[in-house]
Amino acid sequence: MKEITPEMEYLSTRQSAKVLQVSLGTVQKMVELGELIAWKTRGGHRRILASSLDQQLARRKRAMRQKTTQNCIAMGIFRRIENSAELLESIQCWQLKVEMEVSVDSLEGLMRAVSIAPDLIFLDALIPPVEQVHLIHYLSNNKDTQGIPILVDEGFITLHPGVMGLADENATGMRSQHPQILKEELENGLIDQNPLIIAYPATNPELEAGPGQENRHHLLEPIFITALNRKCA
Repeated sequence: MKEITPEMEYLSTRQSAKVLQVSLGTVQKMVELGELIAWKTRGGHRRILASSLDQQLARRKRAMRQKTTQNCIAMGIFRRIENSAELLESIQCWQLKVEMEVSVDSLEGLMRAVSIAPDLIFLDALIPPVEQVHLIHYLSNNKDTQGIPILVDEGFITLHPGVMGLADENATGMRSQHPQILKEELENGLIDQNPLIIAYPATNPELEAGPGQENRHHLLEPIFITALNRKCA
């Protein structure tokens, strides 16, 4: 498999076929389906964005890994690294084998979710509510992630009808240029009517890790399984 180097911003159809180890016709179909980002030069030659090839290779690697290990590939977006550590430790005791990618930055988490196309996406309860709305908005509208279940804290599910009335100062890096669009999406069922948004047991941010919080993490395993089943439905 030909390696894509940093200086290769775009490749020809033939080069792309070699990278993906598929036929020219398959590459053309992938472009038509929107699986690869491409444009045509003035001379009519198609050029394919190297980063979109990287995403396809990442998805293929994930699919092969899942096929051989039967693991769940999850993407966790957290507010603090210690929260991710607690969940990762709990996951080790589950019967369901979960391989979780972790990000403590919302924008980075979005980009990685698009890149790896995980089986499910977990949003940490400590992410500010308005920021969670932004995340759900982008994940629900991106063609690479819109079919992926999103796990959110049930406290956020209860809060969300009034979330757009909250101050937006804490939504760092996730500000929307179209707040009215988000408000309309909330009113039209961005969360309530989306079967791929699944609530998990509420987190008490005032509590440090303890027996109660450990039990909450153990309760997540059947919810992960529900999310996987709903994705396949």
